[in-house]
Amino acid sequence: MLKEDSESANGNKWVELNMGPQHPSMHGVLRLRVKLDGEIVKECEPIIGYLHRNAEKLCELDYYCDATVYFDRMDYVGAMNMEVGYLEAAEKLLDIPPPERAQWIRLIMAELNRIAAHLVWTGAFGLDLGMLTPFFYCFAEREKIQRIFVDISGSRQQLNYMSIGGVYQDINDKIIYDIEQFIDQFPKKLEDINKTFIKNDIFISRNKGMGILEPEVALDYGVTGPMLRASGIDYDIRKKEPYLMYDKVNFDVPVSYKKDNLARYLVRIEEMRQSIKILKQAIKKIPDGPYFNPKAKKPLMIRLRGDGDVYARTESSKGEFGVYLVGDGGVKPYRVRVRSPTFKNLSVAPVLVKDQMIADLIAILGTFDLVFGEIDR
Repeated sequence: MLKEDSESANGNKWVELNMGPQHPSMHGVLRLRVKLDGEIVKECEPIIGYLHRNAEKLCELDYYCDATVYFDRMDYVGAMNMEVGYLEAAEKLLDIPPPERAQWIRLIMAELNRIAAHLVWTGAFGLDLGMLTPFFYCFAEREKIQRIFVDISGSRQQLNYMSIGGVYQDINDKIIYDIEQFIDQFPKKLEDINKTFIKNDIFISRNKGMGILEPEVALDYGVTGPMLRASGIDYDIRKKEPYLMYDKVNFDVPVSYKKDNLARYLVRIEEMRQSIKILKQAIKKIPDGPYFNPKAKKPLMIRLRGDGDVYARTESSKGEFGVYLVGDGGVKPYRVRVRSPTFKNLSVAPVLVKDQMIADLIAILGTFDLVFGEIDR
């Protein structure tokens, strides 16, 4: 939708264009108010709030054990990592740590979900640039992970698998076998997917040197995750402040110094390779023992009281996911506050798209990996 011309500071005429919230290349219900000089973007204002569901306030109205369902619906393509983020905070506040077996299971599920989330992004990014074939390859591989999630949790997307003090269901031999089968065959499939991108001259020309994000700008705006690491900053919560059993596995943090769209793509591809490396180690290290804390034998009936405040940070597929909880001594949290990585990452969009072609705006925005359930909450 075009609006009347508006004037820039120097008197030039700019055209104001509304993109979204139903635009086919918007990742979720994002609206952009863009001012154009011909086809050059001069100003860009992201407008959010079309999916607001008040998740944080809803968490304050329910028992601690009930909040995981709301976190599942934040980054709905990375629900396992959302659950880990919340439970890291809740278990600190309630003093009910999960046993070692449960932590290994959580780590495995988090890394499987990291791969699944990156596959959704990779396929969708290809679609943004007119590439249909990689989308089907990506979703075929993601489906194998979704089947594992169905076997272990009974659900495909809003999983609600992890509970305070552990997990709802133990991992069995069939699930372990399915995971091993996946991690054996996926590296070859990933290379096939990668080749469809990097051997495509149009893909390279549209992304190489585009959307340069300088490291100091990224830090100023609070950018984290693959976007930050693609700008040359080695920052990953799994290494800097290990949680679960990440300090017991060997893996590398992919970093690029190219700072462009292509770097953000390549970092995510390498992250999937590293997730496979983590999974190969973790699947062999799962110890025997309980999969829940005895204090949490009936997870849905937990009425533990929390007092004080805690903050826990984890590394989701999008970046640093933080959960701040305040307890007032009752069986429900007094305050719940989330640090959404994609909310922070989106804030840098006006800087990256300024003075770029409007067609390149779509490509640049595609590298953000936006999920609006997490941004609007």
